[in-house]
Amino acid sequence: MQQDADVKRSDIVFEAADGFPLAGTLFEGAGNGPLALISSAAAVPRNIYARFAQHLAAVHGYRAVLTYDYRGVSASKAPPGWYTLPGMTDWAEKDMPAAIDRLERLAPGHPMVGIGQSFGGQALGLCGRAARFERYLMVAVMSGHWRYTDEPFKVFAAMNLIGVPLAMLTGSVPGWVGLGETLPGTVFRQWARWGRSPDYFFADPTMDAARRFAEVHTPILSIGVEDDPWATPRAQEAILKGYVNAPVERRRVSPPPGQTIGHLGFFRPTFRENLWEPAIDWLNGATRRNAVLAS
Repeated sequence: MQQDADVKRSDIVFEAADGFPLAGTLFEGAGNGPLALISSAAAVPRNIYARFAQHLAAVHGYRAVLTYDYRGVSASKAPPGWYTLPGMTDWAEKDMPAAIDRLERLAPGHPMVGIGQSFGGQALGLCGRAARFERYLMVAVMSGHWRYTDEPFKVFAAMNLIGVPLAMLTGSVPGWVGLGETLPGTVFRQWARWGRSPDYFFADPTMDAARRFAEVHTPILSIGVEDDPWATPRAQEAILKGYVNAPVERRRVSPPPGQTIGHLGFFRPTFRENLWEPAIDWLNGATRRNAVLAS
């Protein structure tokens, strides 16, 4: 078992294909386990996943783990003179592929797995690079349609009655709206527009999402949390049904007595033993190996 001291942590900047600079943190371990890419939830900074990334490298011997901020979120700010307005589609179509390529440079052809929270699970179907992952863990993946949440009117109001007007008036939506970090207005408006349809971005003819999701064959484990008011079973299934050609395993977990997990709590270190380890066992193929050994 490695110690945290054996993990080299580096804050880096790498460019997407269109030249946009993206902030990331690279955790390089001393082991020869897989590479791992962690793709964030919408409006969530990459430091939320630092302890989980460190754990993969230090305890499980992962060769390297990369976390990153999507454009317009946290440290991935637009550089001076950058006038192209971002969309949420850019996160999946430009930023995630760039992160895959940056991780690939460390060990070309080395096994790679992915972890995606919320939007990070949607992005697998849109990035066009799903085949690079041997396995993909999704946590709290969900459609953004407001009626699928346990707080439908609160979500609708935050997105459409507060967020969209702010986006149009100021060009951004601040975190106090209740949906995470400050977001560029163009990102938020696209997100809100998708969320008004029960079919989410599958209803957007410019996305061609059904075809793109059908191209994914990567094994998926989708973990839902019982006290998550947003990623309800219905919201989760509205995304997972698009992965028609991928083997998908679904699990629901509950918080320990007296504790909460919610939409973002899975990656808190307090849940290392109960939540992290079973998920990492799946990423490592432990279930498959144990079945082989038992046969």
